[in-house]
Amino acid sequence: MNSTLPRPSDLDTLSLQLSRPVRDVVEIPARCVCGNPLVAATAPRLSNGIPFPTTFYLTHPAATAAVSRLEAAGVMAEMTQRLSTEADLAAAHRAAHENYLAERERIRVLAGLDPVWEIEGVSAGGMPERVKCLHVLVGHSLAVGRGINLLGDEGLDRIAESWTPETCTCAQSWDHEAPVPQRDLSRHVRRANQGFARQQTSSSEDAPRSQPEEENA
Repeated sequence: MNSTLPRPSDLDTLSLQLSRPVRDVVEIPARCVCGNPLVAATAPRLSNGIPFPTTFYLTHPAATAAVSRLEAAGVMAEMTQRLSTEADLAAAHRAAHENYLAERERIRVLAGLDPVWEIEGVSAGGMPERVKCLHVLVGHSLAVGRGINLLGDEGLDRIAESWTPETCTCAQSWDHEAPVPQRDLSRHVRRANQGFARQQTSSSEDAPRSQPEEENA
């Protein structure tokens, strides 16, 4: 695995790839042959306090689109069924789960974070018992190299005709001239903001009427 610390230009590229400001990136564990990020290694606790179990986040739009087509074709259900009938594959999937947890712990230490107990023992993508997000498995394979996540490796093989990390498709995969997004509209941030708004509303309703409302930060 050829991990590198993220450069400012990497963070801008990731934000353009995702169409939102990227957050809490600790490493770039996989790159296109041209050098652009393919996967972002994200801290297990975001800076807004939310636990984030998806350590290896597949970001390249061409790769994510190719994997989405596999998911739409029912590949995840097929893989999950095989896990119940192929003992060797099931054992490999459990081992991939353990590797994911070990890699998350490495990223946590690198980021200087305290243990994230809320997601202790929980990996991502349905591991170790099923497949519920093939993007996670493919991102894991790209990040740690082949031979660790066998179903992620298989996903890469299945999309090879439309996308591979050895062939650069960056020029046509996102708008390189667009302004870098500045406002985070990700679902995690929306949920946090909605929860904060509900909390503020509840506090306001319970407060004495004579008490002035606090200004928003």
